[in-house]
Amino acid sequence: MTGQVIPAKPSSRPVGRGVTAELLARYDRPGPRYTSYPTAVEFHDGITADDYGARLAAADALGDAPLSLYVHLPFCEERCLFCGCHVIVTRHRNAAIPYLELLQREVELVAGRLPHRRGFAQLHLGGGTPTYYTPAELTGFLTHLLGHFHPLPGAELAVEVDPRVTTAEHIDALADLGFNRISLGVQDLTPAVQQAVNRVQSLEQTASLIAHARARGFRGINVDLIYGLPLQTPETFERTVDAIVELGVDRAAVYSFAFVPWVRGHQKGIETSQLPDPVTKVALFAIARERFLQEGYEPIGMDHFARPDDELARAKSEGRLRRNFQGYAVIPGDDVIGLGISAIGDVRGAYVQNEKKLSVYGERVRAGELPVARGVRRSADDEVRRTVIHQLMCNFRIDCDTIACEYAIDFATYFADDLALLAEYEGEGLVEITPTAITATPIGELFVRNLAMCFDRYQREAHAADGHPVFSRTV
Repeated sequence: MTGQVIPAKPSSRPVGRGVTAELLARYDRPGPRYTSYPTAVEFHDGITADDYGARLAAADALGDAPLSLYVHLPFCEERCLFCGCHVIVTRHRNAAIPYLELLQREVELVAGRLPHRRGFAQLHLGGGTPTYYTPAELTGFLTHLLGHFHPLPGAELAVEVDPRVTTAEHIDALADLGFNRISLGVQDLTPAVQQAVNRVQSLEQTASLIAHARARGFRGINVDLIYGLPLQTPETFERTVDAIVELGVDRAAVYSFAFVPWVRGHQKGIETSQLPDPVTKVALFAIARERFLQEGYEPIGMDHFARPDDELARAKSEGRLRRNFQGYAVIPGDDVIGLGISAIGDVRGAYVQNEKKLSVYGERVRAGELPVARGVRRSADDEVRRTVIHQLMCNFRIDCDTIACEYAIDFATYFADDLALLAEYEGEGLVEITPTAITATPIGELFVRNLAMCFDRYQREAHAADGHPVFSRTV
């Protein structure tokens, strides 16, 4: 199957060509992905259901301001060894039905605290595998959800799917409910790699779903790839990227494999000897990046690519691109409501995370409580640093004058210590610093997480757990 052809253009950003083993040895270190700031390691149990309720009341006072909704559907038939998500693995599908009933109750609890603010600009179903449920089961839950919250004009309704368990009937049911974006997990199409990570699926499964989603009016098709998996080579990964390009997807995400077996115990099933070395891993990403750029895709942040007419590319060009726990966002709401176990919300200056354990989540929801387990309140310093870090992560550039004006600070004085740390990277040619802007160079874009860490005051405390770093490596 061939997608719409995008006019090719020369690659002007050959990231990876100038990355040496010496450079990697110095800067390929553990670091956050910055889907939030402060990051989740700063969350604590001092955020309670009462705190969350008060912030929901403050959010409700905003009236017509759009919301963003995230729903976590954690069930999977089997565990992929690369997975870093909070999942529940079972083939006994009836065991997952009560969870939908709990979710419906949580929807009611949250909606009851937002009587004047029910419109959303973004709805994202993640997991796990949302399409683990049957089309009828999904329809039942989503009909309940959409009875309490309604999409605003132009809203994005997105779903993550596993092509191995997703059917045309799933696509039909979601389309009938107004869903318009879909993200398909592929990771790699090489059989040996798939077997090494317990994720065996064919190109035909992916192509068939994409064709049906387009026929049903989905305006955005995304495919996820992962580089750094066991047994990947530049030659095999290039074939995977070529196949995805041929499908003509609207967006592609090319994620670095987060190998954190001390956090995700199932990753101990991966043979470390089969993982590509750091230089090869960089080459894998360079291949994907250059291939997508040659095909006319626009680079979005550190690991996404989008067609020029896609909303992500337009949002970047217009300065509207944001970053949250769902990744890069086009039309995020002013507040993010997280629903389901482990879901994270962002409401009125605080991150709030639900209980991770299903039994505890169920007890609290059945008792009529908001199932908040932990979170963090952002300080004034957190807010300005969050903006700076997200500008860098989204656009590879910080507009110092805009930050200074928005937060009434002298940028150079406020960030004097941070700029001193950043100067090391300037000396390596990874960033350019002027009085008015900080800009990552093409090679620096590969190390953008390192650059962002210079502005992270929490990172200076060198978090660690059981002798291991908390985060995955930055490259």
